[in-house]
Amino acid sequence: MHQKKINIKDFSYDLPDERIAKFPMPDRDQSKLLVYKNDAITENIFSHIDEYLPNDSLIVFNNTKVIHARLLFQKPTGAQIEIFCLEPLDHNDFQLSFNSKKSCQWKCLIGNLKRWKEADEILVKNIQSPIGNIELKAERIEKTEDAFKIKFSWQPEELHFAEVLHHAGVLPLPPYLNRKNIDSDEERYQTVYAKHEGSVAAPTAGLHFTESVFGKLKQKNIQQLFLTLHVGAGTFKPIKTDTLSEHVMHEETVSISRNSLEEILNHLVQKKSIIAVGTTSTRTLESIYWHGVQLITGKAKSEMHISQWTPYENLENNFSCIESIEAILKNLASNNLDELQGSTQIIIAPGYQFKIVDILITNFHQPENTLILLIAAFVGESWRKIYDHALQNNFRFLSYGDSSVLFR
Repeated sequence: MHQKKINIKDFSYDLPDERIAKFPMPDRDQSKLLVYKNDAITENIFSHIDEYLPNDSLIVFNNTKVIHARLLFQKPTGAQIEIFCLEPLDHNDFQLSFNSKKSCQWKCLIGNLKRWKEADEILVKNIQSPIGNIELKAERIEKTEDAFKIKFSWQPEELHFAEVLHHAGVLPLPPYLNRKNIDSDEERYQTVYAKHEGSVAAPTAGLHFTESVFGKLKQKNIQQLFLTLHVGAGTFKPIKTDTLSEHVMHEETVSISRNSLEEILNHLVQKKSIIAVGTTSTRTLESIYWHGVQLITGKAKSEMHISQWTPYENLENNFSCIESIEAILKNLASNNLDELQGSTQIIIAPGYQFKIVDILITNFHQPENTLILLIAAFVGESWRKIYDHALQNNFRFLSYGDSSVLFR
């Protein structure tokens, strides 16, 4: 059956609210760990994950950092308007936008829109911050298909937008936590290796890693590699259509250095295992393969743009992962580029043939969304056995929940 005909109702399960972890464990690496290998399930603690990972393998992390994307404005009438920052209008220019002074424009969602009736009304927010008083203004420019273009301007003008957002905004916890932020969320809803700002949700599989775990990986000569995929709000978007063909996958920006691509190629040549930490790293690695194929077949230039159906429209190709990565490296060299940049909209669903990822470290995901489809694609029909085991054995689910390591 073609992926477009997949019925999302086949990927549902009952997730009681009490199984959703509302807060993280006191210690990051003390969460439970489910291990699925050779169709068998065992359990351990995450701090011992090194015991299950092959020596000399490559582990790939997403080093994106969650921004204070929620901006709360209060009108003189008392009505509260929430502006949720999704991405700069040019979604590949996060750093440029964060470095903006005086003003910038973003694609945003608006909460309580009915209270912001007049399109020309400018919202104003005054912030008392450690760096002084900040006045932030928000102006509606136009409506897009699924969001709004918002122009932000601020005083003092010499502040960068990154500074303004940090002091004016709120960290966007997942909606299913259904609680207010607490101080510890500022630290615990970021990975310890978070570096590049741009996400509105954490790559939660990485929340369990600590310096102690990194030390154990190093002892097994497991190489660490970092790429960046800025997680969009679409990661929480349920599939509301009966079949996958009608679902529009969200697009997210990606960047990976030439050195990292060379490291991936080196492990492919040596036939060493590649481990993806999270669904975002998985989607990035698999997208890279398809970008290489597009370069080989003349369907792409330097920048990567992978649509949701790209993998299912190129089934006749027989290019290896090595050929694909070599094509990308050759293209970067010829264009004098040190980094592959672009975007991916890839949807990984049952029937997908994985190209690069051998082992997946991930949390437990919501029913009927694209992340559970990726898990089902990775482990086959055993996904339901894995989730039944987790539910029956007191595993904690979703962003602050427990972890699993899955072998393909």
